[in-house]
Amino acid sequence: MGITARSITPKRRSRSWLAAVLGVVGATVATTLLASPVLAHGPAPTEGPTLQNLLLGWTFEPLPTLGILVAVSWWIWAVRRVNALHPSNPVPRRRTVAFAGGMLAIAFALLSGIDQYDTTLFSIHMVQHVLLTLVAAPLIALSAPVTLVLRVASPQTRKKWILPVLHSRVLRLLAFPVVAWILFAAAMWVSHFSPLFDAALENPWLHDFEHTIYLVTALLFWWPAVALDPAPWRMSHPARALYVFLQMTQNTFLSVVILNAQTVLYPHYATVQRSWGPTPLEDQQIAAAFMWVVGDMIFLAASFAILLGWSRAETQATERTDRRAAQEMAEIRIREARLADRLGREAGPAERSADAQRGSGVSR
Repeated sequence: MGITARSITPKRRSRSWLAAVLGVVGATVATTLLASPVLAHGPAPTEGPTLQNLLLGWTFEPLPTLGILVAVSWWIWAVRRVNALHPSNPVPRRRTVAFAGGMLAIAFALLSGIDQYDTTLFSIHMVQHVLLTLVAAPLIALSAPVTLVLRVASPQTRKKWILPVLHSRVLRLLAFPVVAWILFAAAMWVSHFSPLFDAALENPWLHDFEHTIYLVTALLFWWPAVALDPAPWRMSHPARALYVFLQMTQNTFLSVVILNAQTVLYPHYATVQRSWGPTPLEDQQIAAAFMWVVGDMIFLAASFAILLGWSRAETQATERTDRRAAQEMAEIRIREARLADRLGREAGPAERSADAQRGSGVSR
């Protein structure tokens, strides 16, 4: 006996619909993971990058778009709540500006036209990485997000969840300046001189993982360098300036190594079919030059900013010391005046008695 449409129960229909959906999802995932290298990120664009298509060619990929929207929405809510609860001590506007700049840098790196060319041109890929590690990360650190989390959370939440995390052994290890410095440098060297970089160009999931590693290690690096948020470890201004300057030296060395390579380091770029732009080797040299020049400029600017902050801190400390000394001197003068006044009052009756004796003519 055949099965008619009426004999299919609602339960069987739901199961059939679910199986079909799972089949489509499974086929999509398999196709994504097993696709050819060029098709993994789509074919190469038919025309080269221009200022217009880089700035206006936004794609709004679901995952990064959602992440940015959630982060920005939370920030706005948290700032408004803190300002409402503490009107005399609101969140400084410059921190909101810094956070917005960091989110904008991430958006440009992952959603703008830059993302359409990152697997076609290594130079554009390098722009993406610089935006994530040397623009977005320090701006987010300048916004002091940990401080905002602590201020907006309830005392119970701070005591039960936030403070235990900040004081945990894992975070103390990751936030230790030497470890954070090494992790950031290692992320740069391992990714550029291992099969991971080329594999990430051919697999979107690995590409997203690579960006996550870059951003996380960069945030760990800039956290103690900026030193606005509470942290398990603190460095002096000179140590922070040296910390950033030494990172610049390894960035320079890495750039020079890539710049002087005589062959294309990543086969993916050599196999991309395009009729425009520089050769793969020239593109690789442009990327290295960009990493060298722009990266060193940012590191130097950060080191200079730290030294400037040191100068201001020393000036403020001197002013505080001078005010304290002036206040102590004023207090000493007040005590001296009071002492002199008291001595004057005590000496007054004795002098009057002596004058009285001299006026009466009493003698021995």
